[in-house]
Amino acid sequence: MAFHIVLVEPEIPANTGNISRTCAATGTWLHLVRPLGFDTDDRTLKRAGLDYWHSVKLEYHDSFQEVKDQYPDARFFFATTKAQKLYTDVEFRDGDFLVFGKETKGLPPDILEAHPEQLIRMPMTEAVRSLNLSNSAAIVLFEGLRQTGFQGLR
Repeated sequence: MAFHIVLVEPEIPANTGNISRTCAATGTWLHLVRPLGFDTDDRTLKRAGLDYWHSVKLEYHDSFQEVKDQYPDARFFFATTKAQKLYTDVEFRDGDFLVFGKETKGLPPDILEAHPEQLIRMPMTEAVRSLNLSNSAAIVLFEGLRQTGFQGLR
C-alpha cells in the first residue's frame, strides 16, 4: 500500500509539479481532480516535477465523488484552515488519502460539510491565510510516513 494525495482542482502548475516530485520520492499516489487550472503539458508543471514524472503513480478524476467511489473503503483526511483538529492529532495509516483544495479557495464547502470529523489543519500565525499547497501536502504526508515508520523509504 501507499499514501495518496488528492488535489481538488489545483490551479498553480508549480505546486502540482512539486507535489508530484514528493510523491515520486515517497511512493505516494497522486490524484488530480478536474478541472485543473493548467494544461498537463505545461512547462512549469514539468519543470517543477523535473524528470520524475515517470515515477509518479498518477490518476485523473472528473470529480471528488469519483475518487470516493473508486476507493470506497479508504480513509480520507481533508486539510483546511477551518478545522479544529491538528494534523498531528490523527493516527495515520498506510493507504490513507490526504485531500487538499485549490490554492485560492481551498476545498469546496460541500466536501468540508460532508466530512467534519476528518478535517485537519496545520497551526500557523494569523499573519497569513494559509500555507503553500505543496508545503502543506509535504508536511501532512511526512507526518503520515513518520507515524508508519517510513516503510519502503531509506
